[in-house]
Amino acid sequence: MEGKIPHWLDKRFELSPDQTAIQLKNGKIYTFRQLRADAIAFAGKMKTLGIQRGDHVGILSRNSYEMVVAIHALSYVEAIGVLLNTRLTVREWSFQLKDSDTSYLLYDHHFKKEIAALKEHVNIKAYSVNDVKSVRKTSIPLPDEMDLGQTFTIIYTSGTTGFPKGVQLTYGNHWWSAVSSALNLGIHEHDRWLLALPLFHVGGLSILIRSLAYGMPVHLYEKFDAEAINREIIENGVSIVSVVSVMLEDMIRHLGDQTYPETFRCMLLGGGPAPFPLLNACKQRNIPVVQTYGMTETASQVSTLNQMDAIRKLGSAGKPLFPARLKIISGNREANPNEIGEVYVKGPMVTRGYYKREKANQEAFEHGWLKTGDLGYLDDEGYLYVVDRRKDLIISGGENVYPAEIESVLKEIRGVRDAGVTGKKDNKWGEVPAAFIVKDPDSFITKEEIVHYCEQKLAKYKVPKEVFFVTELPRNASKKLMRRKLAETLRQILTRGEHE
Repeated sequence: MEGKIPHWLDKRFELSPDQTAIQLKNGKIYTFRQLRADAIAFAGKMKTLGIQRGDHVGILSRNSYEMVVAIHALSYVEAIGVLLNTRLTVREWSFQLKDSDTSYLLYDHHFKKEIAALKEHVNIKAYSVNDVKSVRKTSIPLPDEMDLGQTFTIIYTSGTTGFPKGVQLTYGNHWWSAVSSALNLGIHEHDRWLLALPLFHVGGLSILIRSLAYGMPVHLYEKFDAEAINREIIENGVSIVSVVSVMLEDMIRHLGDQTYPETFRCMLLGGGPAPFPLLNACKQRNIPVVQTYGMTETASQVSTLNQMDAIRKLGSAGKPLFPARLKIISGNREANPNEIGEVYVKGPMVTRGYYKREKANQEAFEHGWLKTGDLGYLDDEGYLYVVDRRKDLIISGGENVYPAEIESVLKEIRGVRDAGVTGKKDNKWGEVPAAFIVKDPDSFITKEEIVHYCEQKLAKYKVPKEVFFVTELPRNASKKLMRRKLAETLRQILTRGEHE
């Protein structure tokens, strides 16, 4: 990852200045020429406010062109962006800002009220995007190269166990992620990538870097809108969309009897194991789905199925991308084919470590390999199948039970819109599965019918012992299911004695 490359936005401006860089939902277009000019101007205004090279600058914003400009401006100031999840609380933001030694915060006007509360907890200079726009700009020397070993962003993990950790990602991590994706998916002249994932999430941010590397237009959405995104694919030439399972399920529902054109290349599907009913539904409707595996620590993808194997290896996240390596460790040895163990990864897109977390880094890395905490296996041909998160594993009577497997079966049931599974403590078995179900609005399915269906499809110890109907499941900003919150909800229900 050491070495330097030309500044990526300058280089893209030099190669294709009048190509579309960003297209908004309302149709407004910004070229790479405009994007570069706006980013340089914004960088000069940041300099006026006192932001210097190496400063940690928080960004709290919903997806917008202004957020894109601010992110690129950081690279001209050579400051480090701390990207904050907009769905967190003031207390959680306070922790992350203090933990990351952030001295400046840029935010959009929607968070004005929260910023006032935030300032009571943390000493920070906070400016709205409009504040920045209104100051005079200072002329700054523009870096003509990027040091690939320099940190560009800090993105916090979700903190499902203990306090969240700041993942340091260098320019090299982001660059190699973009190049690796291109080596797998290829670059087509008329590609357009729709971005509806949050930009503070590595899956969203990585699309911006691909845009610079490929000279590719990005259709930027503030938030996910299944109906509008389908229209973009059918009418406006969008060829790739990054999605997680719940987004794809929603798009299929809204698609109805329509079909996607041949110009649509793929749904890049990440965010954890995909339910087989969803994959089969896409297969039957000729919707190209390419499964991928990655995490914040790998700057997005690290293993992705290629399109030639999409049907043959349904359910697989493919093989490691060209510069990446991957292995499965069971106990203290490398696992045999089809044996489940922990996924280890290595490559130039993998983080150098967590910010100020020496102990966590010692635990997470082993001889340069990152222990992901995910469980999976490699088949006889070396294709990766991700089974579940280690921390979500249910151990029932000594048997490993994977919530994702049960959720996949539950989603096969007519009338079940969404499903989540967590472990419930049990005096006899240690833990047993408990299911949370979101029904279709017109469904009258019963708990007994759900259990009966599972009994036909699953081993007895995998069948949910409790079924709860809820209006929605807890999902984070990137639509991933937060099973720890399911576990918290279950504890509350049992404490109140609401279960049957």
